[in-house]
Amino acid sequence: MEREIIRVEPIDSNFEKWGAPVSTCTRAGNMVFISGMPPFDPDTGELVPNAPFERQVELILTQIKKALEAAGSDLDHVLKCNAMCISADHFNAFNEVYKRFFPNNPPARVFFCVPEWTGPFDIEVDCIAVTKD
Repeated sequence: MEREIIRVEPIDSNFEKWGAPVSTCTRAGNMVFISGMPPFDPDTGELVPNAPFERQVELILTQIKKALEAAGSDLDHVLKCNAMCISADHFNAFNEVYKRFFPNNPPARVFFCVPEWTGPFDIEVDCIAVTKD
């Protein structure tokens, strides 16, 4: 099975500006892998520094949705999400936003804490999905 890189703009260009050796999305067969993303502005691809936590989660999950669609998938086909956050104090706020994106039959998920990030944000989320076909 061959791996395919799915470019998702402006996210991939922004990763490149950072010098990060990462692809936003890869697909192999019907499996889709979305890299962990910080909160990027959906129009410019630039990081949204120090945004309120709930806004960070909204931006990230919106980006994940966009990346999934570029790969022929959607939020209903997500199998697993990993949420990496700098504080357990954000757990309830994360869940409130997350429920809006996954209102029924949410995917498997892990929420865990990390000590710090390389940028001015509090959370990063990645996921694994399958294509719609």
